[in-house]
Amino acid sequence: MQPESRSPWSVVAAVFVGLWTVGVTWALQGGWWLVSDVLPSFGQDAPLAGGVVVGVINALLVAVPAALLRFSGRPAVQASGAAWLGGAGLVGVLAVSRAVPVAYHEWLLFCQFLIFGVVAVVARWAHRKRDRERDAFGWGLAAGLASALPWAWAGSLGGWVESVLAVLVCAAVGACAGELLDSRFWIPFRIPGRARLLWVGGLVAGVALLLVAASSGAWGPNLLLMAVLPPLGFAAAALHRPAGVAALVSAATLGPLAFVDPEELSLLLNLETRDIGYWALLAVAGSLAVAVLLFVGYGLAVPREAGRPVLAGTVAVLMLLAGLGVYFGVGRPGFHGDRMFVILKSQANLDGVHGTAVQAALRGHAEASQRGLLAALRDLSLGYRAYYLVNAVEVDASDPVTRAWLSARDDVDRVLTSPHLRPLPEGPEVAKGTLPAPTEPEWNLNLIGAPTAWETGARGQGIVIGTSDSGVGMVPAVADGYRGGSDSWYDPWNGSKTPQDHGGHGTHTLGSALGRGGIGVAPEAKWIGCVNLDRNMANPAYYLDCLQFMLAPGGDPTRAPNILTNSWGCPPEEGCDHDTLAQALKGLKAAGIFFVAAAGNSGPACGTADDVPALYPESLTVGAVNKDREVTSFSSRGPAGGRVKPDVVAPGEGVVSAMPGGGYAALDGTSMATPHVAGVVALMWSANPALIGDVDRTRQILRATASPVTKVDKASEPIDACGGDPENVRGAGLVDAAAAVTAARAAR
Repeated sequence: MQPESRSPWSVVAAVFVGLWTVGVTWALQGGWWLVSDVLPSFGQDAPLAGGVVVGVINALLVAVPAALLRFSGRPAVQASGAAWLGGAGLVGVLAVSRAVPVAYHEWLLFCQFLIFGVVAVVARWAHRKRDRERDAFGWGLAAGLASALPWAWAGSLGGWVESVLAVLVCAAVGACAGELLDSRFWIPFRIPGRARLLWVGGLVAGVALLLVAASSGAWGPNLLLMAVLPPLGFAAAALHRPAGVAALVSAATLGPLAFVDPEELSLLLNLETRDIGYWALLAVAGSLAVAVLLFVGYGLAVPREAGRPVLAGTVAVLMLLAGLGVYFGVGRPGFHGDRMFVILKSQANLDGVHGTAVQAALRGHAEASQRGLLAALRDLSLGYRAYYLVNAVEVDASDPVTRAWLSARDDVDRVLTSPHLRPLPEGPEVAKGTLPAPTEPEWNLNLIGAPTAWETGARGQGIVIGTSDSGVGMVPAVADGYRGGSDSWYDPWNGSKTPQDHGGHGTHTLGSALGRGGIGVAPEAKWIGCVNLDRNMANPAYYLDCLQFMLAPGGDPTRAPNILTNSWGCPPEEGCDHDTLAQALKGLKAAGIFFVAAAGNSGPACGTADDVPALYPESLTVGAVNKDREVTSFSSRGPAGGRVKPDVVAPGEGVVSAMPGGGYAALDGTSMATPHVAGVVALMWSANPALIGDVDRTRQILRATASPVTKVDKASEPIDACGGDPENVRGAGLVDAAAAVTAARAAR
């Protein structure tokens, strides 16, 4: 080994390059995750190639200064540069795998396994003449399993194929880390003593492990790994053997990679909630605490015990048993993967079919056309759930082989992913409001003229509104309106038998439709409910569960609600394409059920009101205005599917309504605007029962009586910015309850 230069400048350069590497990697990896997560909220999708480009740029920005260190005078600085250069190479090469959409997580993991595996094999061949010390393997495995312990409690496994691939990727990642931080890497840090090995070598190894983490997994879990792996650099320094490092990194990587679904780390799902993002952060904190304990314990004990493989193996087995105890004791055992939503080619023809006869026609067609597929699924012991409102089947599998088999069947039109969220350690807290109960009708009701309509005797009496949302809390504002009976509540998420709501979205929106005490448009209407969005991210099957329930509660179409308020959308991230639920809305309209849907909150960009079900012609789609009758900037715009959308607008900013944990809250969104229109339809139909079920005539009246809206808020483009047609921003105008009720009474 050559003597070290006395010049401090190479050391100073190494410090700055290390800091540069950490800063650049976090900025680029975290920044692109944030961009790709937020863009869909504005109606834009992040290009898949963008992730590849970010990875390559990250690699180049680290590789250039690291390469300069590689040829500096000090051996320790050279070793640092070599390790960081190798880590940068992993970031650049693995960036290719990020071209696989996260919805195809199994394929992404498979690609990463191949790439990491090839890199590890090539590196092993290149290092074939080096000493392969294996006496630290057990200690490394024990340390990695200890780091993964919190994840067995906080997270949940995906499907079995996804989980097996995650294990394989972790093994390959560990193998690469072992080659990157092999025995030769540690030699310059072992002189003059062990303190330098632990502190300096650990820091340098931590930066290298940051790069390994950045290259591993999909966007999202890689950020968790970037928090978990670098602190283990000190434990790696205590081990300073490739087999120990490989085992350490493999087992530690298993936590974020196997127990967290990248799609569930979305800000949409996690902001202001205790969803998986919250639990993942707790797991990160647990892994960091373990890393500190490992640094202290291994720094003192491993030198004495490294030559005792039996003891190391015993400790590793004990840690494995502890992990299994946590997983089966307080975790969520089993596989919790996505499923497949299979849409059949043959859909029922409803021409000439109306009212309660619609359900029988749909059911009969589905039973006949699904017979062959269901028999084949049973033969393969695959679980499924069959639907008839859309002729479709949700299959309890997500592996590529089953997908290919289903797609090749003559009776199958297409196979969509049906994302299922993995279970959490605890259910979410029930949302509470901080505002007092209103003492008079709120501004939003006055803006649309609801009190004037009440004076005519129209208050929603005799009308039933169906809500599909996060649920409904039985608070005073809405409890008296519950229709009751065994066919008025359905919860496909949790199986609850009575109304409940955690998030508050469903309670708030229903309150605006029919809540008592000055918050609801139709305070004497009744309601039934269904949970389709318990955790703010669902799938085609959950949405269809509720729509099918609304068509025939308890299987009885005579008990169907008159009006449906739908403050939800099913974007591609949740498994829907533009036609997924089209047949469902045709069926509901044929049955005479009025369907109201939110336009979405992706404005002010044009063409953003294009999520299911807002884009369908059978949906009365609602945008949002504020107190000043200005269209809000967040309200999604048309055109959508070649049609003008939204149809009308309603109050959707600062709307006060009830919350399930008590109190009231002022919320924003087209979700808040939508129930106003459902309530107005209830007023119209209570004023003139002859209109009940006449969807087309009711739509005409709503649009014809809407009051003009000529302004947008300050953050928006001009009102005619979308195709030159103001109706793509404000529809026919602001819904007018008083005028609509008057016109409804006059209708014949």
